[in-house]
Amino acid sequence: MLRSDFLLRFFTGIPFLKKAEALLPSTIFSETGSCVQPPFLQKGDQIGIPSPAGYMFPEELVPAMRLMESWGFRTVPGKGIGQQWGNMGGQDLMRKNDFQEMLDNPEIKAILCARGGYGLIRFIDKLDFSAFRRHPKWIIGFSDITVLHAHLNKQVRAAAIHAKMCNSIPAALADADPDVRKSILALRPLLTGERIPYDGPMHPANVPGKVRGELVGGNLSVLYGMIGSVSMPSTRGKILFLEDAGEYLYHYDRMCWSLERAGIFKGLAGLILGGFRVKPSEDPKEEFPLSLPDIMLEKVKKYHFPVAFDFPIGHQKYNMPLKCGAVHELVVTQNGSRLQEILL
Repeated sequence: MLRSDFLLRFFTGIPFLKKAEALLPSTIFSETGSCVQPPFLQKGDQIGIPSPAGYMFPEELVPAMRLMESWGFRTVPGKGIGQQWGNMGGQDLMRKNDFQEMLDNPEIKAILCARGGYGLIRFIDKLDFSAFRRHPKWIIGFSDITVLHAHLNKQVRAAAIHAKMCNSIPAALADADPDVRKSILALRPLLTGERIPYDGPMHPANVPGKVRGELVGGNLSVLYGMIGSVSMPSTRGKILFLEDAGEYLYHYDRMCWSLERAGIFKGLAGLILGGFRVKPSEDPKEEFPLSLPDIMLEKVKKYHFPVAFDFPIGHQKYNMPLKCGAVHELVVTQNGSRLQEILL
């Protein structure tokens, strides 16, 4: 038995200390070893661009390919680019085989997903990560790609990058919104081995604190759909980040209750909340009575860990790349919040 498991069972087995569980050092709740970080990219390395979820046409890839190549990398579009099966980039077997080829190819050092949407859950259990374990590579994306990030964390223990994808890269990046440009350009230093500090704004609902832990998370709706599955990562002792777009307030409430009832919030080191677009009720008189911060704090107030709101991640212009699976330090104060990767 790991020392951390022994300590957890010992302390939580004593009745009067159960209420103090969340006040203990976050490191005692860690249930798994450190994630493997793939090699950082060098000039000339190949970046594969598949479309494992939503479809994308070749001409739409051009801005992303040009940007990657201006950074000194080579791009390899997937066979599914240009294919369409409903809202997905080709039928399941084709998308799965295309992604599998990129996982297996040791010449491809990173995989930048073309876009999100929906579709990864349909073949995630059929992917073989044997070659990936021998030659790990950075997998980049967000939204529906949360399925893959979560599975990598739980089953493979490999780090990945939660970031904007090809469909978010404009043709004229120099003329783009400053937040869009900053979010996209930050991917390069992350891929080449630099650490990036992230700053969140002052928010009245922020819960102050300072913690360290492995970073996990992604899209709330996608994680909610994986509760109880083999892809749902452990969250104890970790910093969880969440974002979402276009849901009713009552649906956010339902998803957060589901995470709480499943024990996802119990034992967290910290919580980061990014962009959350709210879909208004069709009848204003029946709007859910709690705000989004109220919904979130209601579920976690008993745990006493820091909470940072309005962090620059999610379905929004300001969506900074985050390294899932790496240990970070989160500092939340009344003046704002900061997240930074910690070298172990």
